[in-house]
Amino acid sequence: MMVGHAMVAFAVATAVTMRRWPSERALTFGAIAGAFAAVPDVDMLYAVVGLAQVGFGGVWAMTEAFWQSSHLVHRAVTHSLVVGVVASAAFAAAVAGRKTAASRSDGRWSRLGGRWSRLLAAALVTGLTAASVAESGLLGGAVMLAFLLAGLAVAAVAARRTDFGPRTILAAALLGLLTHPFGDLFTGAPPRFLYPLDLRLLTERVTLLADPTLNLLAVFGVELATIWLAGYVYLRATDRRLLEHVDTRAAFGAAYAIAAVAMPAPTLDVSYHFVFSILAVGAVGVAPNLLPSRSVLSAEWNEAVTWVLTGLTAVSIAALTYTLVYVSVPFA
Repeated sequence: MMVGHAMVAFAVATAVTMRRWPSERALTFGAIAGAFAAVPDVDMLYAVVGLAQVGFGGVWAMTEAFWQSSHLVHRAVTHSLVVGVVASAAFAAAVAGRKTAASRSDGRWSRLGGRWSRLLAAALVTGLTAASVAESGLLGGAVMLAFLLAGLAVAAVAARRTDFGPRTILAAALLGLLTHPFGDLFTGAPPRFLYPLDLRLLTERVTLLADPTLNLLAVFGVELATIWLAGYVYLRATDRRLLEHVDTRAAFGAAYAIAAVAMPAPTLDVSYHFVFSILAVGAVGVAPNLLPSRSVLSAEWNEAVTWVLTGLTAVSIAALTYTLVYVSVPFA
């Protein structure tokens, strides 16, 4: 779901700022918000511990160990709205003292001065890490620190590569970090929205459909919809048309329908075979790059956007035809 989180933040940030900024600037802001939206999933790094414990075994043993380890901290320490607000302030304060034209004109942040802003950032980082240690032990503290370092890295790159000041980076961080937890309501355990406070807004994940396989397909459809939304916003911002960047070979995705009768029905608990195989269908998007023979294409292949949209279309067609076969064939 990491891609979906980033796409939602990118789409919202770009669409909102396009009304008052040039397209290139709005796209840059959207990219920064998307990068911040991906940061909370740094907590998945701990799941590597689970793999190290079981070594190279069967694929099911390895995946089970991976997810069991990840559940110790995943969607808790880094998926909190409380943490997101404080962390965003830390990321903005860390870059507030940079001596750029943007920072000098950025109001109250500039008056803090470089030294005081860095002290504020350090205090917020220390406070969040200490709170996580108190609530979740050394593991929670380590995950929180990794999360904060990742966010600080995104903020530093954004400040160095753009003319955005700390207030703009604060807005991007808030948008990315505060939208992320809501995307996890449909898969696995719901996030701890108010961590480290001992309050839970939800105790069970949101189920869209009663049938476990159809529920998985619905969640996968939501993920695809977020990516399509981001693609649509990008096309609008760059004044492009969708059909000019989708090749007819995306129709090959319909062949995936046979998987509905050839593979066990997937669910959210066991979905690896479905997810990996259907995402592989997207390879048709880069096929011309791998096979540069004479082609009969309907789109120009000189841009990555065409490869991405063709692959995305193929995966979407595959998901639709798979669903149609699943609901139509009794033994699927």
